Amino acid sequence: MKIKRLLFMAAVAAFCVPLSAQQSFETPLWPNGAPNSNGDPGDTAKVKVFLPKKETATGRAVVICPGGGYSHLAMNHEGYDWAPFFNNMGIAAVVLKYRMPHGNKEVPVSDAEEAIKLVRRNAQNWNIDPQDVGIMGSSAGGHLASTIATHSTGDALPNFQILFYPVITMMPDITHKGSHDNFLGPDPKKKDEQKYSNDLQVTRVTPPAFIALSDDDHTVLPANGVNYYIEMYRHDVPATLHVYPSGGHGWGNRDSFIYHKQMQLELEAWLRSF
Repeated sequence: MKIKRLLFMAAVAAFCVPLSAQQSFETPLWPNGAPNSNGDPGDTAKVKVFLPKKETATGRAVVICPGGGYSHLAMNHEGYDWAPFFNNMGIAAVVLKYRMPHGNKEVPVSDAEEAIKLVRRNAQNWNIDPQDVGIMGSSAGGHLASTIATHSTGDALPNFQILFYPVITMMPDITHKGSHDNFLGPDPKKKDEQKYSNDLQVTRVTPPAFIALSDDDHTVLPANGVNYYIEMYRHDVPATLHVYPSGGHGWGNRDSFIYHKQMQLELEAWLRSF
């Protein structure tokens, strides 16, 4: 009986971890109901928050948008697997499970904007500087992240952006067709294709960017990320572009990517530069 009591007390102590320790938790994005619908009531948005130890926290946070062609989400290697990398740098990682658009572009956009606002609303409790909140996305998640970076304003505008092999344009000759059709619908208006071609939406107030992709990416053409970098350069927005000789598409934070360590070192150096 005494041993059982000791085990119980140990379990309680382990559960009641002080806020200064590294922790993660999940929370719905729209507890009172989302402002728009994609026609699928079972597709709900939520975030999983990974906070660094309080004593090592820098105050920086990044909202992570996994890819998946706006049809599904690669939650692990483009989402959760990034948390240790950021936490080890004292950066909070907030992985967003956004809803699929099914042709209603406002659905994922509103989810990503709300995720940024959620982080800022909880900045004090989560030891975050509300003026140091970035957004990151891979593939179609890169399109969502760059959409927020170029279209959003006020509390929804991030302070920096990190893009991996991103879909940037919605113009039919360069875009990723699956992402295009799922985001805008199969027969969109030309003005919407232009509006959500984010290289065309860069301005002098667009937040700084880290862009990384592979030269042999045949899924999302490298021109997407390259053209975005060119527009950042033209508008005097700080940006860095890393094009790796090989790796294809979708490597995320996988060790199997031949340039995995180099990519992490370059991203870490960039994050420490401001």
